[in-house]
Amino acid sequence: MPPFDTSATLLILCAVFGYGLGTIASGLLLSRLMGLGDLRKIGSGNIGATNVLRTGNKAAAALTLVLDAAKGAAAVLLGRLVAGEAGAQIGGLAAFLGHCYPVWLGFKGGKGVATFLGLWLALAWPVGLACCLTWLVAA
Repeated sequence: MPPFDTSATLLILCAVFGYGLGTIASGLLLSRLMGLGDLRKIGSGNIGATNVLRTGNKAAAALTLVLDAAKGAAAVLLGRLVAGEAGAQIGGLAAFLGHCYPVWLGFKGGKGVATFLGLWLALAWPVGLACCLTWLVAA
């Protein structure tokens, strides 16, 4: 863990921005745009890619997976740009929490698997790649 020698203001900014990115409910938005119904009333009720797959639309599920991973990676990369490694870690964690507990949806979001994967791919790509390979072998 890097030393937190960055200003508190920048770290708070990374946390707020990361959380905001995380609260973007890709699966919910895509399912509505594609006419698949309210994702919160299907399957597990989660807003993530697995539940989108339960609608039967593989393209929507794949796009949700990519977008959810992208928001985790974007939070890390932007945090790193603004406040170094400390900002990257705080931004990524905040994006993960934003996906799992979005304020807009009454703090009932997804499980955060894709967002966490994107976070790891941006923080330490070998770890992210190992996670992808582990999932591939298990699947």
